[in-house]
Amino acid sequence: MLQQILTDMFIDPELLTELNEEQKQVLFFKMRQEQVRRWKEKEAQLEKEETASKESNATGRSVSWLPGLDSDVWVWVMGEHPADKPYDQICDDIIAERAALQAQREAEELRAKKEVELVKRFSTIFTEPELLSMRDLDIRPGPKEEEEEQRETQRKEAQRKEEQAKEQQAREASAAAAQEQKQQEEELKKREAEERRRAEEEVRRLEEQRKQQIYMDLREIREDKDDKHWQETLRKSKAADLRRRSMAKQALEDHRRRSVKALERGRVAAVTKAFCGDKPLLPPKPKPRNLTVTSDTLKPKPGMRRTTSTSSREHIIRWFQEEQLPLRAGFEKDQSRIAPWFHGIISREDAEELMSENKPGHFLVRVSERILGYVLSYRCKDAFKHFLIDATDGCYMLLGDQIRFSSLSELVDYHEGEPITMSGGERLLHPCGQKAGKVDYADLFA
Repeated sequence: MLQQILTDMFIDPELLTELNEEQKQVLFFKMRQEQVRRWKEKEAQLEKEETASKESNATGRSVSWLPGLDSDVWVWVMGEHPADKPYDQICDDIIAERAALQAQREAEELRAKKEVELVKRFSTIFTEPELLSMRDLDIRPGPKEEEEEQRETQRKEAQRKEEQAKEQQAREASAAAAQEQKQQEEELKKREAEERRRAEEEVRRLEEQRKQQIYMDLREIREDKDDKHWQETLRKSKAADLRRRSMAKQALEDHRRRSVKALERGRVAAVTKAFCGDKPLLPPKPKPRNLTVTSDTLKPKPGMRRTTSTSSREHIIRWFQEEQLPLRAGFEKDQSRIAPWFHGIISREDAEELMSENKPGHFLVRVSERILGYVLSYRCKDAFKHFLIDATDGCYMLLGDQIRFSSLSELVDYHEGEPITMSGGERLLHPCGQKAGKVDYADLFA
């Protein structure tokens, strides 16, 4: 069954539901090993093809990968380099950038409003100076007597001097007014520049304050909205990662330990064979039972297709009667009677209900209602565990395990002293029997 899963790289969902966490970890580990093996084979094949193509076309273009210190392709893993920023710092940088952009936009709007106010304020103060233009008078006397003419000339001369004096005074007053207006304009320009400088400083100060405020608001929103959920999710994810790593490590250790146990069993079997002869010891002859077993029943029918999943109870019963019953599956070691831990086609819930009142260490072996195989159900301290038993190739073994057993009773006897997993320490101490007045495996032996 395991080889078929690794060949197809697919596991039936119904089969997956029958696996416990340890068996899922072992299956994942083996599937991952198979993926790596296939990838290495594919890479080796591609390298051969590339080498052949380069030899055939030496002038063609090619792509070469940058090698690392380990002579493999150089890979940059985000987050592992000392210069890589952590997630929290990246989030803070993004929030700070958003706050700066929003504060800059608001500062530009405020700066435009300030400019309009300054222009409106100082445009009403400036006025255009009225320049006075003085024009000279051209006096032409008429034909009179010489005396009158002289008197008129003197009078006009005096009047001209007076007008010149007035004109000089007007010019001086106009120059003084122009100078004063120029000074006022310069003073107003200085005041305007000072106002603009103060307005720019205020805008920058408000922009910096607004940026800090927006940054704190965004961070508070992110913390209020996502922090609790994110922190909880992160905590659960880290705990799940640690748990998966621990389980995978434990499963790998169990796998290695069982591999050593399998080698030891193989050596013991070899020694037994050397001392006892070529023929193995035959099991004791079973006592007669009220079962009708013919020679046809003892031989598995070739038309029976072994699958990992089935859709009918009749199919499972036919599989058990044709393939498992001749192997005395479910019987005690001496094959005298059906083992007390053996149960028929019952569901996981029924098995847990049977063991709900029992103490930790109780167990039962049931025929799976989903696949052609068995399930070992075990009562822990606070929960139940279910281990899938692979019954293909004429032997019995826990899925992902390396130790093969010739019968279910041998598997049960072995795990009475040897735990199923080192992390759980599941030892099969007390068999869980049938309900009073009801047998759930009657249809299998009918």
